[in-house]
Amino acid sequence: MNGQGNGSRTELSQRAAAAEGRAEGLNVGWTVFSYLLSGMAAYGIIGWLIGRALHLSLLFPIGMLIGLGISIAFIIYRYGRVGLGGTASPQDRGGHRGGRPPGGDKETTGDR
Repeated sequence: MNGQGNGSRTELSQRAAAAEGRAEGLNVGWTVFSYLLSGMAAYGIIGWLIGRALHLSLLFPIGMLIGLGISIAFIIYRYGRVGLGGTASPQDRGGHRGGRPPGGDKETTGDR
């Protein structure tokens, strides 16, 4: 009985939620990194094999660049859809239509 009551429980739950959010962000970061590396590796190997068969050594770096481009496109498709014009649901924008809270039409200039 330290007299803190429910305050410490809510603080612990907030800390746990924040730690979980950071862990989820790290997972997404490592996933994106692995997509970039695996795309470059896969298409680099394909380019190297075709280049070796055709005696064109330039196909290896071209394959790596194509793999990088495909990986970036896939990452944008998978993780960047919410930020593109109008694809976010009202819940993603804070529950307000148009992404602005009510009363957000007032101009804020910094003058008080």
